[in-house]
Amino acid sequence: MKRRSFIKRSSTVGVPLMLGGIKVSALNNPFFNVLNTGDDKVLVLIQLSGGNDGLNMVLPKDQYANLAQVRSNVLIPENEILNLTDTVGLHPAMDDIKNMFDDGKLNIIQSVGYPNQNRSHFRSSDIWHSASPADEVWNTGWLGRYFDTIAPDYPTGYPNDSFPDPLAVTIGSTVNETCQGTGGNFSLALVDPDNLTALATPINTTQPDSCFGDKMDFLVTSIIQTNAYNEVVEAASANGSNMSTKYADDNQLANKLKLVARLISGGLGTKVYVVQLGGFDTHGDQVVGGDTTTGEHADLLNELSDAICAFQDDLTLLGVNERVVGMTYSEFGRRIRSNASLGTDHGTAAPMMLFGSCINPGIFGDNPEISPDVDVQEGVSMQFDFRSIYGSILMDWFELDQQLVEDLLYEDFQYIPVLQSCTAPTNTNEVSLSDSIGLDVFPNPFNAYTTIQFTVPAGFAKISLFDVIGNELRVLSSGLFTTGTHTIQMEANDLAPGTYYCRIQTDHGQKVKRVVRMR
Repeated sequence: MKRRSFIKRSSTVGVPLMLGGIKVSALNNPFFNVLNTGDDKVLVLIQLSGGNDGLNMVLPKDQYANLAQVRSNVLIPENEILNLTDTVGLHPAMDDIKNMFDDGKLNIIQSVGYPNQNRSHFRSSDIWHSASPADEVWNTGWLGRYFDTIAPDYPTGYPNDSFPDPLAVTIGSTVNETCQGTGGNFSLALVDPDNLTALATPINTTQPDSCFGDKMDFLVTSIIQTNAYNEVVEAASANGSNMSTKYADDNQLANKLKLVARLISGGLGTKVYVVQLGGFDTHGDQVVGGDTTTGEHADLLNELSDAICAFQDDLTLLGVNERVVGMTYSEFGRRIRSNASLGTDHGTAAPMMLFGSCINPGIFGDNPEISPDVDVQEGVSMQFDFRSIYGSILMDWFELDQQLVEDLLYEDFQYIPVLQSCTAPTNTNEVSLSDSIGLDVFPNPFNAYTTIQFTVPAGFAKISLFDVIGNELRVLSSGLFTTGTHTIQMEANDLAPGTYYCRIQTDHGQKVKRVVRMR
């Protein structure tokens, strides 16, 4: 099913406490087979709500001198950075994440975003949850659309004897939009599994044949399903346990992940869990004046680091670590230049982290290029499209065919090997995806025109020009290329003087180059 078909079928019906199952007719679907094996796979999403300052979390050490000129009032002292590689470091509050990285249980994907970045919290969150283009509104989530293909009649008939468990769970009072399908949200909102109260079921379940009747029938079905799911959730919570001693009682994210671990160990057949950590909208007081290693953002990063470490430790002790992969995401990064309030404003791309025993460890992508004369509006330029991360997880974790991934997400999907076999040897160096790709622009800076020279293996390549706030201004070339070096000339008479980014994406990797149009 093509994306446009999904758009036409979509409707906004996000009712909390709703979830769906899988039709028996989907037995031949590869994802269905994964769900019903003895080693059922689980995806845990951690939303960093508010827009995470990636440059304060993952620091490009080779750009430190220029960072010091544009964000000195929030920048971590160079001698306090936790070294991951010769050129990449972490915020000092994230020592547990560093240990996981060193142990091969975590990877970092640099500069993740999307073309035509929207800097509104609400709209950008919608884009990340739906995986829509920035200029289109889709009313289904990226996971909800997939679940629609294997449970098209949802919510009718669920739960059932074959699938008694919720397919997705959001830890919190509101369901997450990533799991929104055309007929309802496939996610159950869960706060406390030990204090679930049955909802009163309407006595008269026969509704009039009208729009009102349809809505009432949906509500009745939701109540019946919620009560049924309450029973299996309570049972899993009672049967499950936690073994790690690393959870801190005052760490709210850790407590949410602790619950997830307990439900997994208790046998709940849920495939997707979503948790949220808020507070990342750090326009002011991101750091404490005089000690940039402390402040609101440091506290959040420490909470995130400690929680993920305790969760992974628990999964390992419980013996379910090879069934679970976790991923962080945020609606956007922050701007490169800090503001005068010891904070940072809405930006563009930011790093993502994947963790677990089956991730491909290391660092994907290059450090962002920082200039000492960075524009006040400038954000970190996108290297990876977030939809390619989603699609790669769907392919490697849930065994979807690439064509289905392209239909569910977008046609320019770029496969990225963020996961690997759970028994593969670990390697914590930079993960090289683009050694065979070259990108140069000359002259740079330029006036009326410039030449873009790129070297690619045989296959698809797309070369685009972006502005400093993430808008894709031009697709300079897109198509199949032979192995070797190619050149294209870019006319610049209609470009205002200023900074731009040239990006090339291929099936083998991507490169980004900062370019300047002179006055």
